[in-house]
Amino acid sequence: MPSGRPNLTGFDPQKFAAASGQPANDPWARNEAWRYTGPFTRRNRLKGLFPGFGIGLAAFGVYMVYEQLFMSSGHSHGHAEGHGEGHH
Repeated sequence: MPSGRPNLTGFDPQKFAAASGQPANDPWARNEAWRYTGPFTRRNRLKGLFPGFGIGLAAFGVYMVYEQLFMSSGHSHGHAEGHGEGHH
C-alpha cells in the first residue's frame, strides 16, 4: 500500500484487476465472434439508428436558406418593435 499501513484483508485491487482480464485461451471466443462481424458490426448497428435524419436535416437546411433569401427581405425592422396597441 502506498500509505505504508499494512493491508488487513490481504486484498490487492491492482492484482485483482490484472487477473480479471480476458483469458488467454477463451473457449467461447469462436462462439461469440459472430456478434462483431457482418451485419452486427458497430457501424451497421448504428447506421439505422436515426432513419431519415439526413434527409430531414437537408430539407431543414434548404428551408432555412429559402427563408433567409426570400422571406426575410420584407421585414427590415425587428420583431419586437411595432407590435403595440395601434399596430393591429
